[in-house]
Amino acid sequence: MHNLQELIIWQKAMDVTEDVYRLSANFPKEEKYGLTSQMRRSTVSVPSNIAEGAGRNTDGEFKNFLGIASGSFNELLTQLFLSHRLELVKENQVNPIIDRLIEVQKINYSLIKKFSK
Repeated sequence: MHNLQELIIWQKAMDVTEDVYRLSANFPKEEKYGLTSQMRRSTVSVPSNIAEGAGRNTDGEFKNFLGIASGSFNELLTQLFLSHRLELVKENQVNPIIDRLIEVQKINYSLIKKFSK
């Protein structure tokens, strides 16, 4: 079992989640049950799966939940790109979040590799 609050990956994933919530708060009302909701579910899924894996008994179980988080990373990246393509956000608003998400994704891949040995 890992101490959740000491995990850098979890801390950074929480930061991205906050960013996405703030970004999506400015989306049009008609997106409340569409892209806004989907992005928020995806972003919450990332630190949630990291947390669930960290609370498991083995590194193999942790690795499994990191893999699930990886899928959520890609889902969220797609939604961030789409929000820009739909002109819901400007490039300078979305790019810093994408950069932070990619940083967390790299840490995630490193941990998956570590637990694969």
